[in-house]
Amino acid sequence: MEIRKGIAVSPGIGIYKCLVIDAEDYRIPRRSIKSSQRMIEVQRARNAFKSAIAELTSMQTDQGKIKDIFAVHLRFLHDRSLRKRVTDLIHGDSVTAEYAVSTTLREIASHFSRVKDAYISERAADIYDIERRVLRQLLGSKCEDVQHLSEEVIIVARELSPTQTAGFDKNYVKGLAADVGGRTSHAAIVARSLGIPAVVGLEDFTESVAGGDIVIVDGNRGIVIANPDEQTIKQYESYQQDFKQLEQKLGEIKEKPAVTRDGVRITMLGNIEFPDEAGLILEKGGEGIGLYRTEFLYLGSEEEPTEEDHYKAYAETLKVFQNRPVIIRTMDLGADKYTQNKRFVREPNPFLGLRSIRFCLRNLTLFRTQLKAILRASALGDVKVMFPLVTNIQELMQTKMILHDVMEDLDDENIPYDPNIDIGIMIETPSAALMAATLARDVNFFSIGTNDLTMYTLAVDRGNEMVSTLYSSVDPAVLRLIRTVIQDAHKSQIDLSICGEAASEPEQVMLMLGLGVRKLSLAPPMIPEIKQIIRSVTIEECNSVARKALGMNSERQIATYLRNAARGVLPEAF
Repeated sequence: MEIRKGIAVSPGIGIYKCLVIDAEDYRIPRRSIKSSQRMIEVQRARNAFKSAIAELTSMQTDQGKIKDIFAVHLRFLHDRSLRKRVTDLIHGDSVTAEYAVSTTLREIASHFSRVKDAYISERAADIYDIERRVLRQLLGSKCEDVQHLSEEVIIVARELSPTQTAGFDKNYVKGLAADVGGRTSHAAIVARSLGIPAVVGLEDFTESVAGGDIVIVDGNRGIVIANPDEQTIKQYESYQQDFKQLEQKLGEIKEKPAVTRDGVRITMLGNIEFPDEAGLILEKGGEGIGLYRTEFLYLGSEEEPTEEDHYKAYAETLKVFQNRPVIIRTMDLGADKYTQNKRFVREPNPFLGLRSIRFCLRNLTLFRTQLKAILRASALGDVKVMFPLVTNIQELMQTKMILHDVMEDLDDENIPYDPNIDIGIMIETPSAALMAATLARDVNFFSIGTNDLTMYTLAVDRGNEMVSTLYSSVDPAVLRLIRTVIQDAHKSQIDLSICGEAASEPEQVMLMLGLGVRKLSLAPPMIPEIKQIIRSVTIEECNSVARKALGMNSERQIATYLRNAARGVLPEAF
């Protein structure tokens, strides 16, 4: 039995066999072998290379580039030094053939990807393709696609990308455990949206388990246990039952309003990644969508989405919500999320590079396509449009100009839309927070994205587990910026919400209400729990919590104080 402590990113408990995947969604057993088995594994590797060569040779055509690509792959597969590295690893480290193949080829791919020349760096994709081809020969039926699971599993991975998580079937994926990641990594956000227990930041956990091992994921405490004994399994089955009972209790307040004990109404909206999650918001007692992330349209397909692809996705969601508010955020691509024909663009510091609204303004055809679909959808319901990572007034003016140009195009084509559609921006950088009073003159609402605001304020990469302890949305610097934005929104009489992960944190509810927030947009599974806290407090109590927190100078002091305050309101959640 091995117990690991990581970062709890999505609540719940899962106890299932694990599926260890690599970056390409394939099952790769990682196990040592006896010295007597080395020659058997070496022969398996040799046979796999021969079979891969035969497969490629039979697929060769005379079609220009396709033939050239296959020729490059064949040269790699025929390379004696490459095959020698694989067999040397099997002999030297006593590992399986598949592990030796994967490790060797990924070292080569990593080397290519670090080369600054774009042509050479892009060859890393060829190496990954060769790796998959050889692994298919080695693993056969054991090489299972995550998108076509047939049993309930815990996914264990080095790192999970937004593209991978977009393909998970929540009916079968019952837990996530990742070596890399942080509280607000995109994999964590998706896990919370889907209600899948998840723990990240486990360092080298993937090397401690093999496919089929029993794994416990405790998304409440941030603990993952490999190969637990019977007593531990029984203990966690009891925890699992307690958690289900809490969920059942919270489910009973679904139809009740989010009103404080002294009668202040709080609007509760949901964040979604995919159209089929829309119903979950209503199921959990939410009142609309406060953040409709649209990146899935780009990350979940091999083709760029068309205007119709956008429109159909939005229309499908609006059918669920009818006249309830739906805030659609334009594509937040770049950084760790790339669209298809841009995926090989390399930037030395992508989170400070061409991302979000900057990416949109540089790729106007993509941007105008999405805006046209959003405007068309606005004729179907209460649609609002929101722009991410606006950092200055020039970006906002340019964005609005493009939106109005698209409106003129629709007028020319006699296509209906809402000409008075509400326009909002996400406040995600210190520059936007400090200029909130100026930005407020040209928008209808603000939505504070606490994830990126925290990252940029504290200069901490939110997905880097090496500095994860420095990342906190209750750091005094972050709280003062949030207070400034709230005050400026109120003075300008525009709407304001919190849509970052802070809105889903039970510990931070009283603080946000005390700062003046009256609208929260959060992960749908968290709506009942947050609603219960709201219904258990008064605004005066929240004001007192906010005053005390703002008077503290230490993030740790604030976090401890807020946790104790929340525990006093809803102890069973802790």
